Amino acid sequence: THNVLMAAALAKGETVIENAAREPEIGDVARGLVAMGARIEGIGTQTLHIAGVDRLEGARHSVLPDRIETGTFAMAVAATGGDVLLEGAEIEHLETALNVLKAAGTTIEQKPKGIRVARTGGRLDPVDVETQPFPGFPTDLQAQLMALATAAGGTSTIRETIFENRFMHVQELVRLGAEIHLHGDMASIKGGKKLTGAPVMATDLRASVSLVIAGLAAEGETLVNRVYHLDRGFEGLEAKLAACGAQIVREKGE
Repeated sequence: THNVLMAAALAKGETVIENAAREPEIGDVARGLVAMGARIEGIGTQTLHIAGVDRLEGARHSVLPDRIETGTFAMAVAATGGDVLLEGAEIEHLETALNVLKAAGTTIEQKPKGIRVARTGGRLDPVDVETQPFPGFPTDLQAQLMALATAAGGTSTIRETIFENRFMHVQELVRLGAEIHLHGDMASIKGGKKLTGAPVMATDLRASVSLVIAGLAAEGETLVNRVYHLDRGFEGLEAKLAACGAQIVREKGE
């Protein structure tokens, strides 16, 4: 949707995008293009009408906060315990995922400067989740939720309906002591057992950060290898987590 939208803004004639993605980032790019002179109707819906223009002009536009980064830090707080303010974040961009965290026993509050996420005691409850297109639960938070579910007191289920073969992190979480069983597109996570640190291998962007979350919650030291995957989606992750009190460092050469 992003690519067609940008191309259509300068194409000759009118373009109609049907079944357009409705993630907040799509609307944000569309509003940025409109500020530059593009003619786009239907922003925020599944049908976009774009009338091509000859050229775009300069404009000022502030991009949305990264909702996947927001959700990742929120799940890290829920998994390890703590009280953190995610500055600049907005609940409306991630409401379904944050409601899952609430159901698991985490406090979520919109504050003037961002979202407060807190779990300062008490157990985590299991959850049942199915990934869906926006506004459903994001597939890009599935791995992080699985890491969180290992700490819940009971059995959680996660069904992945967006991408095939997106459970590659399961085997690495098992190395840390997680009890996870796969049944086709569904994972069953029996939580409540303390994880133990171990060397693990990152297989993709979201899988790598799920291993970081699991490592923070585990006893002992966890070494996450191949973190170059991580850097594609998270800037300065270790510095941000360390600022919140996490014991995390990047090994030289990683």
